Amino acid sequence: MLSLVTGQAQPPPGGCPGRGALGLVMTALALAAVLGLAACSGGNPSLPSSPVPGGAAPTTPASAPQTLSETGSSLMAPLFAQWAPAYHAQFSQVDLHTASSSSGTGIASAAAGTIDIGASDAYLSPADVTKHPNLVNIPLAVAALMVICNVPAVSPSTHLRLNGTVLARIFSGAITRWNDPAIRSLNPGAALPGSTIVLVHRADSSGSTFLFTSYMNAQDPTDWTSSLIGTTVAWPKQPGELGAKGSSAMVSTVASVPGSIGYVGVSYLSAVTKAGEDEVALGNTAGNYVLPTATAIQAGLASFTNTPANETISLINGSGGQVYPIINYEYAIVSVSQASATLAQDLRAFLSWAISGGTAELAQVNFQPLPPSVVTLSQSQIAKIKG
Repeated sequence: MLSLVTGQAQPPPGGCPGRGALGLVMTALALAAVLGLAACSGGNPSLPSSPVPGGAAPTTPASAPQTLSETGSSLMAPLFAQWAPAYHAQFSQVDLHTASSSSGTGIASAAAGTIDIGASDAYLSPADVTKHPNLVNIPLAVAALMVICNVPAVSPSTHLRLNGTVLARIFSGAITRWNDPAIRSLNPGAALPGSTIVLVHRADSSGSTFLFTSYMNAQDPTDWTSSLIGTTVAWPKQPGELGAKGSSAMVSTVASVPGSIGYVGVSYLSAVTKAGEDEVALGNTAGNYVLPTATAIQAGLASFTNTPANETISLINGSGGQVYPIINYEYAIVSVSQASATLAQDLRAFLSWAISGGTAELAQVNFQPLPPSVVTLSQSQIAKIKG
């Protein structure tokens, strides 16, 4: 039987009101990518053969029973909670054991060889690559990071407007109250209270922190320097600030503390909505304020056209009027040197499925599929996994 450990994160129960177009767009894009690959390979469209010349990530796992293990990104945990039973239903000999932790834990566990797949919102750092040359970061999907807040005087449907500069000043301590002139100027007409802003940040090594701090630095490198970008950062100390371990804890902490602000992945959108928290409209490079809809995420993705072969790229602060500014590839961190040929085959098979047949599950967590060109790059990296 399938054994599934979801740890802190649970799959969000259904979609969010107002996001009905998301599933339609994702389905069309996923189908186009899969059919395009199938046309090149001549194989099963749900499990395309690898386009890598001379070598092939297998489209099916070995026949022997196998258990694959995963831990890492709590942002990605709801997706793995969908993938585990879906994959087992198709290949009953494979169990996928998942555990929500953090991106930092996922990277460290993959490096130590204690886990088969490390899930991470952050790509491998140059230091990681140097220290662990056998590791690769393989994009499996596209996600977005939300900023969320709990301002009792403001209806969640208002969607307060904030940009990287104002957020950098909030999290650095220069702005301490919700009715600060800088916030009022972005939100004319909003009933902003004079209450203190309570900062909530991740207390663990988090890819969400990497994405959030990257955005603040991209829009305001003066108030948020590059030294404050990372999965863990030395947060400027502020009275009353709170740390949350994991995405679920971020949502519950912001919900329980009036006046608070934090950040969490779009896979928790339904939980944020259910908790009555405000999903902030973020400022992009064009000066527009947008939510992480399917259209806005795809617009952001389209502004990055040169993903390198190793797939290490920041997708922060893309250019364009409708671009959502905090998007990212969701990575599988995997060693290319596995203990056996069978394990290597099973890993290649699952990862290949994740970016083909597995795209059917993306709508459940508000993710987007990879563009066809990036699917090809990911398959090239998957094919490197040997035993």
